[in-house]
Amino acid sequence: MKGYVFLAISIVSEVMGTMMLKLSEGFTVIGPSIGVVIGYGISFYGLSLCLKTLPLSLAYAIWSGVGTALTVVLGIIIWGDTFNLYSAIGILLIIGGVIFLNQGNQNEATPSS
Repeated sequence: MKGYVFLAISIVSEVMGTMMLKLSEGFTVIGPSIGVVIGYGISFYGLSLCLKTLPLSLAYAIWSGVGTALTVVLGIIIWGDTFNLYSAIGILLIIGGVIFLNQGNQNEATPSS
């Protein structure tokens, strides 16, 4: 469970860093530029801690997939990015992929009788 807590912190930090990246305007605005460094720093540190208990394949898939989906949703809400059928299908495929990977890892962890 502790691994998932660090993974969640890592995902939130990565998404915050990405949001700051948009606001940094090519690293020309100092506040958001510092936010990028802090966000990604916390994200990678949290990811490294979660890898002590979670398999790399699962952790990275969740980190990148959920981070991407959350970034898309926030881009739509905050900056009015385009949302259409393709966006919805893409987010659903990402979430479905993470679910399948998680299920596959749980099945391997369960000893067969």
